[in-house]
Amino acid sequence: MAKLYGKILIASSMAMCMSAYSAPAAADGGETSIRIYDEAIFFDGYNVLENLSDESKAMIPEDDGILRHSTSLYSIRLTDEQLDLIGENLKMLVDIGALCDNYDRIGNINIALVPKGAESYVPEETQRLEIGRFITPFMNKNYEPTSVPYEFEMDYMSLILRDERLREQYDLWAEFELFGIPYAANEQVRGCAGRQDVFTGTLTFVTDSEPAPKTDNNVLVPIVMKKPEHKGGNFNNYGEGCTDEPGQTVKTWSFELEEDVTDGQIVFITSNHGANAGGEEYNRRKHMVYFNGKLAAIYTPGRDSCEPFRVYNTQLNGIYGYNEMSDEAWQSFSNWCPGDKIDNRILYVGPLAKGKHDFKIKVLGAKFADRQGDIPVSIFFQGVREGSLPGHAAVSEVKPDFRSGITIDGDICTVSSDVPVQSILLYDIAGNLLAMEFDTCKVSLSACPPGVNVLIVEYADGLSENYKIMR
Repeated sequence: MAKLYGKILIASSMAMCMSAYSAPAAADGGETSIRIYDEAIFFDGYNVLENLSDESKAMIPEDDGILRHSTSLYSIRLTDEQLDLIGENLKMLVDIGALCDNYDRIGNINIALVPKGAESYVPEETQRLEIGRFITPFMNKNYEPTSVPYEFEMDYMSLILRDERLREQYDLWAEFELFGIPYAANEQVRGCAGRQDVFTGTLTFVTDSEPAPKTDNNVLVPIVMKKPEHKGGNFNNYGEGCTDEPGQTVKTWSFELEEDVTDGQIVFITSNHGANAGGEEYNRRKHMVYFNGKLAAIYTPGRDSCEPFRVYNTQLNGIYGYNEMSDEAWQSFSNWCPGDKIDNRILYVGPLAKGKHDFKIKVLGAKFADRQGDIPVSIFFQGVREGSLPGHAAVSEVKPDFRSGITIDGDICTVSSDVPVQSILLYDIAGNLLAMEFDTCKVSLSACPPGVNVLIVEYADGLSENYKIMR
């Protein structure tokens, strides 16, 4: 039976209709909603706040509690009163309203760990966690629907927001990042001539009506925070420092635990970008995840279909044509859907000793045509010093994506694969090498002792898969 070292779980995957929430207030089903941003207006991402037109500046309230780092990155300090409302179950609702950007853009919600009492901070010099990423649809503000909702299940974030030790050291700021550009809409969308406002953003946390007690059992390690796509410097195979080896889309991030944990997980977000001809947006790639040098899981981004999000794409565009497309058509090129969120993936790693650990992603076949595009990556580690992390009822498992199968006939094991096999390695459970074959799909199992043995198949393109062999 095939087995990977770990598994990846993803949060529930579809954007869902969102009700109007006020903060804080009781919602249906015994829930409390906490409104953080209420239709905050974002502006031309290539402009700076000081240079906005008088018309645009007039759209910014004088005292709305928002720290505006730029036209595309806003931040609000979460109050103790808001954080004390958090229960064990937590959802995050994001609503994007159409103004004068009619293209698909990347947006994300982050938590910044700001020294206690600071009135401002420099994002690039601050520990930050990306907790949700989404793609705006192609929206024309003159056609309904004029907004798109996104929903994220994130019970695991409840532990972080209720962490007493963390809150004694830091203030937690909720960042809303949304880079938009109005230039096409200035020409194409009625009522947008000369305007600089691009989207509105609303952020609401929805939690149990019964607050949960603070915790002091958590271990949190921010590992990497993505850079804005327009600035570059994310994961790719051509930029300096963007990969382990030039020309290969492989990147390792190291982090250190200062104490042992009895249970742990790594939360990470990736999405492929590059809209040029042959760009990575349009090519689905297998993503291999390694933890401490061992293959942990494999996933391929993309939905079965982008049709559920067609309704939000009210501006004619090159992704959604006039006619519906089959699942096969969407799967042939779509890494993500305009109007959908990007999954938060969770790799469970279990108990870990203090010290250094490595997390690596390998994307085989990624070309980054014309040295354009990248894969923004955000990662953080979450663990507990005692006990185990809570279950995640709203999280669904991503099944291992194996490219081959094995059959056993007597003592002969045969690997079936469309990709050339480079080598087959056979080990016993103690790690002793029993057999090794090259450039063949067959290996003898005659040397296997009774019990569990491990078969490792290595392919010509660098991917490897592990199988348990029972004898």
